[in-house]
Amino acid sequence: PKLMNTGKQHTFVETESVRYVYQPLEKLYMVLITTKNSNILEDLETLRLFSRVIPEYCRALEEAEIAEHCFDLIFAFDEIVALGYRENVNLAQIRTFTEMDSHEEKVFRAVRETQEREAKAEMRRKAKELQQARREAASGGSLAAMITETIIESEKPKITSAPTRPSGSNKALKLGTKGKEVDNFVDKLKSEGENIVASSVGKRSSNAAAVLAPPINMESVHMKVEEKIALTCGRDGGLQNMELHGMIMLRILDEKFARICIHVENEDKKGVQLQTHPNVDKKLFMSESVIGLKNPDKSFPINSDVGVLKWRLQTTEESLIPLTINCWPSESGSSCDVNIEYELQEDSLELNDVVIAIPLPSGVGAPIIGEINGEYRHDSRKNLLEWCLPVVDAKNKSGSLEFSITGRPNDFFPVTVSFVSKKNFCNIQVSKVTQVDGNSPVRFSTETTFLVDKYEIL
Repeated sequence: PKLMNTGKQHTFVETESVRYVYQPLEKLYMVLITTKNSNILEDLETLRLFSRVIPEYCRALEEAEIAEHCFDLIFAFDEIVALGYRENVNLAQIRTFTEMDSHEEKVFRAVRETQEREAKAEMRRKAKELQQARREAASGGSLAAMITETIIESEKPKITSAPTRPSGSNKALKLGTKGKEVDNFVDKLKSEGENIVASSVGKRSSNAAAVLAPPINMESVHMKVEEKIALTCGRDGGLQNMELHGMIMLRILDEKFARICIHVENEDKKGVQLQTHPNVDKKLFMSESVIGLKNPDKSFPINSDVGVLKWRLQTTEESLIPLTINCWPSESGSSCDVNIEYELQEDSLELNDVVIAIPLPSGVGAPIIGEINGEYRHDSRKNLLEWCLPVVDAKNKSGSLEFSITGRPNDFFPVTVSFVSKKNFCNIQVSKVTQVDGNSPVRFSTETTFLVDKYEIL
């Protein structure tokens, strides 16, 4: 008060060398401390951006609410100012940077947790069966009990832990070092007893895990066929880039099946580029579509995932887009009417847990939903409208969503899409497995997943 002249309104206070720029936030004040040499207009703009960040994390502008979300606010403020200088970012970019994580990694962890829970349930069920069999066999004599127990034990399925992710050149998990630092910090807080609330993305990944839970009873030879897609489209149409990476990973659980040949059925007509592992006989694969080691006397590794074949598809051909999204926002006075449509172009696909996320303007309330196929969720904290579709297939290949909200057309982009599928995109599968000696067939199991790395309409 000593630095202010009476009878005038102020937005800043100055001393000999320091300027305090402030803005009232109900009962609180947001204060920005700068030097007198800085541009006051830029300082006011920076202060307004700071004040717009707070409602993104705090439901009420109260001291207790801000203290509860202090770390979230610090991470967001760190994106605005770095080393004393303001970064050229807007509110949407700050939200993206602070929430950047890997959907694929969360799906993998959720799959592993689901597999462990189902394995424990299977073990408990088998234990009850064994106890029941022993009680029934006891009345028939000790010899009958011994035979029954031996038969049941021989039929007990092999329960293995979730396969470890192979080390390779895949960069799908490296979406930003800052995200890793935040995750490590949150883990430390959890270890100290702090209660950390999980985000909705984790819940969505758990649902995806329930759809793609791998089989518990793996055969001695197990194949994992995995594809990941990264796609970017323009809002006015046109495919800017589409890149798909696929891989067949082999896991052998029994040493007697370590010397095998894998017969691949390639019905792809999209023009994928195939590449075999360096230890695989490339000539044999090119001539007969059979994956075998260059030295037939050698064996595949036991109890580890080995990538034996990978493929890549990069294109700008719009006809190859698996799921097209059209977003049509039109201004109507101060509000905007938004119509979004999806269409499945690949009829052979079955997409599960489809979520189409549309960004919304901040501080304008909830959207008014008109017609909709499926369900929706409104995340007021993240300013997102999530259009949720359990299944998109040939029987449910198109649908639309209409809603109204205050805003401008640019506020509703980028639209992001996530889904999972148990059918791969490029029609590359393992048809059979045979032993090197004698060419006798070998029983095997397969697990196919088609995941989204990035799917955006800019």
